[in-house]
Order: sequence, then C-alpha cells, then structure tokens
Amino acid sequence: MTRTMAREISVQLGFSLADEPEKVGEALESFFDREYYATLGAENDLFAEYPSAKQLEYIKKIVEGTVSRRQELDAYIEKYSRGWKLSRISKIALSILRTALFEVLYMDDVPDSVAINEAVELSKGYEEPETVAFINGILGSFMRAERGTEVLPEREPEAAETMPDTGN
Repeated sequence: MTRTMAREISVQLGFSLADEPEKVGEALESFFDREYYATLGAENDLFAEYPSAKQLEYIKKIVEGTVSRRQELDAYIEKYSRGWKLSRISKIALSILRTALFEVLYMDDVPDSVAINEAVELSKGYEEPETVAFINGILGSFMRAERGTEVLPEREPEAAETMPDTGN
C-alpha cells in the first residue's frame, strides 16, 4: 500500500466521521476489523490490501489528529476560504483540507509541498474542477500567509510512497 492510498483511506474515514467526530475510536476499531475490511476490498480496490502496522499508525494519526484538532483546522479553512461558511463546503472537500492542513502542521515526516500536492490530486477524484481549484486556493493562501512560502508541486519520492511494515 502506498502512502497516497493510506492518505485516501484517512480522508474517507474523516468524511465518515464528519457528523460524529466523537466516535473516532469506535469507527477506527470497526473499520479495521479484518473481516469487515476484507468486505470493503471486494467493493473498492483502495481496500484490496490490509494496511501494515506502520500504515495503520499513519492512518490513525491523521484521523485522530484531524478530529482532535478540528476547531483549529476549520478556523484556518474558514479564514482562507474567503467568506465561505464551512456548511457550504462539501464534506469530502473538508476532509481533504483537514488532512492536508494536519499533515502540514503536525507531521514533520511529510513535506509541506507533498501534503498540498496530494490533497489537490486526491480532490480530483472526488470533486469538480472548480472545487479542486478552491481547495488548491485555500491551501496556497494558508501556505503563503501562515508559512510565508509558495508551494511548488512535488510528489513523495518513490521510496517514501511505499510504506513497508517495519514491525513498528
């Protein structure tokens, strides 16, 4: 499983918790039940491979982090969405934005440019081009204002794309 796939699973879990963030522990436990997860693989190739221990740790860190820091992340989204209320933004777009901002702010092993690029690329699979541009605009504005940097498109190196299980 690549980190991109693990990130997409995190976004989907964040989407499913949009209305019930207090159920994060329960949701993670039931979602990663091996029998349940196997049924998902039959429906969607994203779930064809059960995550390794390292991948599970990464996914859980993002999901738990975006839930526990939702107020902070949402404040940034509102600040840079220029007058849009969160209620006007689709739940999947919010999940993508929260994931990217969490990675930028709290995951030192993910380069900022990778978090932003991955969010934009992921959004292309779920949203219309206007929403993809909206997501890119929010993240770009955040980076310029909060980090004082422009984000150049970058992909994670191939070696970092695969997250081998190191037993951790």
